[in-house]
This record gives sequence, C-alpha cells and structure tokens, in this order.
Amino acid sequence: MSLFRKKSISALLQESENKGLTLKKDLGAFDLTMLGIGAIIGTGIFVLTGVAASQHAGPALIISFILSGLACVFAALCYAEFASSVPVSGSAYTYSYATFGELIAWILGWDLILEYGVASSAVAAGWSGYFQGLLGGFGIYLPKAITSAYNPSAGTYVDIPAILIVLFIMFLLTQGVKKSARFNTIMVIIKLAVVFLFIGVGAWYVKPANWTPFMPFGFDGVAVGAATVFFAYIGFDAVSTAAEEVKNPKRNMPIGIIASLAVCTILYIVVSAILTGIVPYTELNVKNPVAFALNYIHQDWVAGFISLGAITGITTVLLVMMYGQTRLFYAISRDGLLPKAFSKVNKRTNTPVVNTWVVAIIVAFFAGVIPLGKLAELTNIGTLFAFIVVSLGVLVLRKTQPNLKRAFKVPFVPVIPLLAVLFCGYLTLQLPATTWISFFVWLVIGLFVYMLYGRRNSHLNQTEGKEKQTT
Repeated sequence: MSLFRKKSISALLQESENKGLTLKKDLGAFDLTMLGIGAIIGTGIFVLTGVAASQHAGPALIISFILSGLACVFAALCYAEFASSVPVSGSAYTYSYATFGELIAWILGWDLILEYGVASSAVAAGWSGYFQGLLGGFGIYLPKAITSAYNPSAGTYVDIPAILIVLFIMFLLTQGVKKSARFNTIMVIIKLAVVFLFIGVGAWYVKPANWTPFMPFGFDGVAVGAATVFFAYIGFDAVSTAAEEVKNPKRNMPIGIIASLAVCTILYIVVSAILTGIVPYTELNVKNPVAFALNYIHQDWVAGFISLGAITGITTVLLVMMYGQTRLFYAISRDGLLPKAFSKVNKRTNTPVVNTWVVAIIVAFFAGVIPLGKLAELTNIGTLFAFIVVSLGVLVLRKTQPNLKRAFKVPFVPVIPLLAVLFCGYLTLQLPATTWISFFVWLVIGLFVYMLYGRRNSHLNQTEGKEKQTT
C-alpha cells in the first residue's frame, strides 16, 4: 500500500466535472481579484503594522513589507501556474496530490486546515475588538463577561461578538458562492475607499524626521518584522481554492491571484511609509495603529471612518478564510481522506452545507472561548510551508509532465520557484521555537489521523484494491 501514490491530473479534472459533487461555476477575474483583496487587506494593515514598526522594524517597516511581498510574489507565480493547469478545489493540497503523492498531500492539507482555522479564529477575535470599539463610540458597552475569550482573572468568559460574526459568515457561505462574492465586493470597495482616505489625508502630515533612525533594530529587526507582517499577505492562496467555481479558470485564476497581490503590496508599502512618517515608531505599539495615527494628527473624523473600514476589512478576511477552509475540507473529503459528509453539496445552492456548519462551529468555539495569543505565528508557519511545497511542485511537474497544458507559465524557471523557497524558508527561520514545536505537534496528530482513517478510506487505496482483485 503506497503512501506516495499520486492522483493523475486527468483524474483530478474529471472529478471536478462529476455532476453529483460539482460546485457552480459563477466567478470571473474581477470576483477573484476582489476575493484576493478581501482576504489580504484586513488584520495586517489595520492591526499588525503598529506592532511590527514599534517592536521590530521601525520606519524600515517598508522594507519588511517588500521582503514579505517578494516571498509572496514568487510563490504567487507558482500558484498561478498550478491554478491555470489544474483548476480544481483544494489549492496546495490538490497540487501536491498530483505532484508528490498522497502522504505529502495529506500533510499539506492538514497544515492548511490549521492555517485557515487559526487565521479565521484570530480574525474573528480581532473583528470583535474593533466592533466593540465602534459601539463604544456611540456610548454602547457590552457586559464585560461576554466581550473576550475565557479569562476569569480578567472577568471575561466568552467572546459573543466573535461567535456571532462567524455564524453570520457561515449563513452567507451557505447561500451560494455568487452571493458571498457580491457581499465581499461591496465590503472590499468600502475598505479600499477607507485606505485611500487615510493615504489622502495622512500624506499631508508626514514629517521626514520621523523616518530617522530608519532601521533602529538593524536588519535582524527588519527580517523579524517581515515574518510578523507576513500574516498581512496570507489569503491570496485562498483564491486558488475557488478554482472549481470559476468561469474560464485557465485565464481568470492567474489574473485574480497576481492582480490582488500586486494591488495589496503597493497599498501596504504606501500605508506603512505614511504611518511611520506621521507617528514616531516608538508610539505605534497600539491595537489600532491607523486610527491612532489620525487621532495623533487631530483628524478624529477620519479615524471614525478608519474604524468602520477596519470592521469591513476584517469581515472580508473572515469570509474568504472560512470559504477557503470549507473548500479545502470538500477537496480532502472527496478523495476519501475525511468523511463523505464534508463533500456533500446542497442541490439548491451548490455549496457544501454540512461542511460549512462544521467549520463555523469549530472556528466559533476557538474565537469565542480560547485566548489565541501567539497563534497568528502558527498561521504564518503553515502558510510558508505550503508556499515552499507548491514552489517545489512547479519544478517537479515541469520535469515529470513537460507536455501538460499550462495556460500560465512561471517565467525564469527554476530561478523564480527557488527564490520563493529561499525567501519563504528564510522567513520561517525568523519565527520563534515555540511556533515550530506547536507546528510539529499538529503534524504528528495529522499523521495519526491519516494512519487510522485516511489511508484505509482513500479512494486511490480502494481503486488499487479493486485492481488487485481483478488481476
């Protein structure tokens, strides 16, 4: 029984056309770009910029964003080649199944379950904080016991707003991908308008003196800053989980992935330059750095809009992360490595409803009850691991299947994929030892699940068994 049995690309494509399990093809290039921007611009720009500037990079936060952005650009090109060649749900998990075999695919799928699940929980908790801040502006305050995760010493027991936003997103996702995409597009437009408002107002208050010293913590600080703000970029890979719901995926997938990443990278660099130009980096260690900067220059009316933009921004991140999680479960279940219930599609909405409910309950539990602390770093290591495997996968597939039809090709192979591996590998080394330990513990649990359930129930294993019986 081979642990490295591979699924042929023709079989993957045939499965995606299976009428009993098909997802509805409703999305175009614009929808995908909006999904990408919806996933990328959120917690990173509205929350992490302050921490990264004050504790790690200083005004050189711009370089941190460029370093993280480069790692993502190289990886995005590799994702775009796979997404145009193998337009099937499951993202890096599916690509690995065709390239490296079942065990590596399962490890990567299990890794992505951690990435999307933890990210969704962290984002829901962040949304709760901003939402309560907005209510506070109107003089409305919730009972302390229901405002944050379980921490009796602080008088908090459950984060009700976080649970409610997760359930709302779950309801939206069960209504069909087109309705979810339409809601996402509206929220993204509001979010982008708020970011441009900050740029338009803040640019007039920049003091170049605030940019010196430019690199107060040295290049090591810039590198740690890059690993920290990497969380700001995760999400573009969620675009590739939409592959089976895209009209003309071979053309539209690369456009959606690359366009969303390009727009967000430019905005991040501009915003971080203005932010550190307005406020001395030593004062940016706050939860709402963008709104804080506007209060700092006495533009309180704009700060109110920023809080609204942060809420819409974080809502779209949660939407796309939970969407990616449900499509990942769908793909793994369809291969038999998880129970069949996860790949059942509702006939009316063409969405995996049971799967979406399960994801929502898990995310709501973690967001509402468990204090997350350093779990954002777990999300980062999971994403970087996926990027490395996908980049290596491009090199392997170019060698093993040179004649495969590729609507989009990574330029300068093997240079670009190897640069993606080097950049992402370097960023993983900047993460603390506790993150690595937690990551390996999660992978060990995943291997037990595979050995006890997935290996026996895998559709490839059952096919192999039937072939042996007939010979």
